[in-house]
Amino acid sequence: MTLLSKSKIAAACLAGALGVSAWTGAAQAQEKFKIFLSMSYIGNDWQAEAANMIKAMALSKTYRDKVDLQVQVAGPNAQRQIQQINAMVQAGAKAIIVYPISPTALNQVVKNACAKGVVVVAYDSIIEEPCAYNVHIDQKAWGQKSAEWLVDKLGGKGNVVMVTGVPGTTVDTLRNEGAKEVFAKHPGIKVIAEANGMWSQAVARTELSKVVATRPWDQIDGLWMQAGCYTANSMQSEAGVADDKLKPCAGEASNGGRIQMLPVGTEVEGASGTYRPMGAQRWSSGSQNFTGALALSLAVKKLEGKEIPALTDVPQTIVTNENIKLCAEGTWAEMKAGCNVFQPAIIANPGWFASVYSETTPEIGLNAALVGQPEE
Repeated sequence: MTLLSKSKIAAACLAGALGVSAWTGAAQAQEKFKIFLSMSYIGNDWQAEAANMIKAMALSKTYRDKVDLQVQVAGPNAQRQIQQINAMVQAGAKAIIVYPISPTALNQVVKNACAKGVVVVAYDSIIEEPCAYNVHIDQKAWGQKSAEWLVDKLGGKGNVVMVTGVPGTTVDTLRNEGAKEVFAKHPGIKVIAEANGMWSQAVARTELSKVVATRPWDQIDGLWMQAGCYTANSMQSEAGVADDKLKPCAGEASNGGRIQMLPVGTEVEGASGTYRPMGAQRWSSGSQNFTGALALSLAVKKLEGKEIPALTDVPQTIVTNENIKLCAEGTWAEMKAGCNVFQPAIIANPGWFASVYSETTPEIGLNAALVGQPEE
């Protein structure tokens, strides 16, 4: 790979193999905050990237002498996540960063943790227990804005297919509510099919294949997909639909989907198959992948005696055909200047999520999301 340092990747892999807390002997000699990451569902690229960015934040110059990070995965099982959080508290956790599978199921265990002085910060999805801190975008607004864009593209009339996310999470619930409220205001919009895509391109393909088996592409006017616009465009292309006839799709921030948004003929390094510029009509936004890393930084601030907000409302980054901008290398400076999609030569997986930049987390960038390595 010409655009990433192989030595950096090797160093990141070595750090991962040794464990986040094993950065240097000197660092281990100092007392650190024992912080746990409690993950739930991990069957998609977004979760893997978010975890990488949390690990990279813990390895950064700012935090590597302060944080001993340990990671546990519960899967889509609230009871298991409850048991793991209880064990984290018993193991001496000072803070727990959590992706909650449910907004309410963890309330009692979180309340108990808070009562023992543990700082609990949820990212992306929500914990309703008042003692918990939350870091996320406005998910209902995501649903509303994406649906409004689609309605506008369709002129207020047409057949729409909805592909949703991981059920039970506040992210999925609120996005669906927001979108359906918008669609309900426009009697010309008909939701002809709804499927659960689990925020996975692979699952989206399976579910969308079932839909088009009974509702062929010429009966579909637009798509609203929490994840899967890249897949939808690819499936249409495979079915012989010309690039300029692709259905408008409002949804996720996958790199493949954003590459497809670029004008036909745009030169990109590593393009192949349907992972190429198509001029596809798109509204692209996602839960920011850095929210977990931001949650970690806020937890440390709280442990150091500083005040942090109960809710950190992270602004959405919305990319359309009007502001899509290709990154040459994906450096921090480029992203700060506004690039928002990466060369396929850098990102081999088109399902990889591209929302990795935030001025609030200068310690982490592209390499953090890819291989868990901080910027410096």
